This record gives sequence, structure tokens and C-alpha cells, in this order.
Amino acid sequence: MSARIIDGKKIAAGIREEVREQILRLHEETGRVPGLAAVLVGEDPASATYVRTKTRACQEVGIASRGITPPGDIAQSELLQIIHELNLDPAIHGILVQLPLPKHLHERVVLEAVDTRKDVDGFTFANVGRLVEGQPLFVPCTPAGILELLDREGVAIKGKHAVVVGRSEIVGKPVAFLLLHRHATVTICHSRTSDLTAETRRADILVAAVGRPRLITGDMIKPGAVVVDVGINRVDGKLVGDVDFESAVQVASAITPVPGGVGPMTVAMLLRNTLRALEQSIRDS
Repeated sequence: MSARIIDGKKIAAGIREEVREQILRLHEETGRVPGLAAVLVGEDPASATYVRTKTRACQEVGIASRGITPPGDIAQSELLQIIHELNLDPAIHGILVQLPLPKHLHERVVLEAVDTRKDVDGFTFANVGRLVEGQPLFVPCTPAGILELLDREGVAIKGKHAVVVGRSEIVGKPVAFLLLHRHATVTICHSRTSDLTAETRRADILVAAVGRPRLITGDMIKPGAVVVDVGINRVDGKLVGDVDFESAVQVASAITPVPGGVGPMTVAMLLRNTLRALEQSIRDS
């Protein structure tokens, strides 16, 4: 068996085109365009690269993007004031705070300062709570992208056994709830799972989001399973996932590559969330 490669880059390009067309139509009807503010504190190279990627994507689909780049030693009170001003800005419909923040800043306090209606990353407690209840306002972008990949590839979720390796607040837990709400039976594994292989080999859908390069090998995968690799790890100058692709591709029925799998979907979901934030703003006005 050789798995079907799920082309996240191609699927994401289709979603971006859908968003672009919807923004154009909305602008023709209302004269408004979505506005996204990206707050990048300090000069972390990886974070700066992510923000540039998001900014370019915004430009391509017609979202007005604004970059705010306070210095790495900014006081927390000053950063909170910046976010407060963005909350009040009618031209800004989405706010993202690029993580990680410098260590002297309290990450949760900063994230909670973002207006829930502009929290297009879906990180505030209010949005997390809505997700748990199955009534999300904004779904975190990577988990949303994973579900979109599965849907657009025609992967059945209802009644399937999904195993999520990783319990982060950004990916592992949200994607587990999304799968649960779609009537999958969900197991969450983590660093203290006593027999990881026994759990992963039960999965019809396996999501690897633990941040350890090539942790999941082919012998840990149920034949015919669908494998979603969220990991982005740099090994010897090369990007690799949390799944050992070469062995996994011989066992799975479908698999996402790294790069070119989940990554492009994350950006596409951010664009869609920002469009939805404007649409919600129009409904509320």
C-alpha cells in the first residue's frame, strides 16, 4: 500500500480563492473590506517569517493587513494599551498576537485582552469555551484547517476512532473537541501515555501534533488509517514532521506531507476567520 498524499497547499489555494471572491462581493455590496492586525513583539526570526507569510496572504485575497511591531522589551501595560486601541478600531476586524511572547510578558493576560469578536486565532477563554460547547465563534486556525482537509478529502469522521497525539491548547485539545463534535470516538495521547503504539494503532484517523520529529513510525499506524501530521521540525536543515513519512506512507491510506500539508491550511483558515469577523461585525451593526 502507498498512501494518497493530501495536498494541503492545493486545497488551501482553493480556499483562499473562495475567500478572495467573497471579499470582493462583500466590498461591492457594502464598500467594506476585512482588516487584520498582526502584533509581533520583538524580533524573533521564526515569528517574523510567519507574520510575513500571513501578510502576503492577506494582500492576495483583499484583506487590509496592519503590522504592529513593538520592541521586545515593551512593558505589558503598553502592549495591553495597543491591543485596547485595536479593539476600538472599526477598521480592524481581526487581531492576532504572534506567539511566543517575550518571557517578561504574561501570555494569557495579553491574549485575554483581545476582544472576543476580533479573536480570529480563537485563543481567548470565551472562544475556547464556545468550542468546547460545540458553538464556536472562531475555531483556532490549525485545528480548523485539519477538519477542512479531512472534509475536502472525503474522509468519514462519524463513528471513527480518532487518536490525537499532543494535548496543546493550540492544536491537540481543540482538534480533539472538533472531532468529538463530529461524532468520532477520540483518544488524546501525550508524553505520559504508557503505551503510545498501542493507542496509535487503534486510530482510523491519527493526528500527530506533539513537536517531536519522526516520532510516529509506520509500525505505529493502523493499516489504512488517515494520518495528519501537524509537526514542523527542523532536522539537519530540513523540515520534517512528527511522522516518519517514508515508513508511514507505506501503511496509511492517506497522509499529509511536511511541508505542504497542514501548514498552508492554517493561513487559509486565518483569512476565512477574518472575513467572518467582518461579516459578524456587519450583522451586529
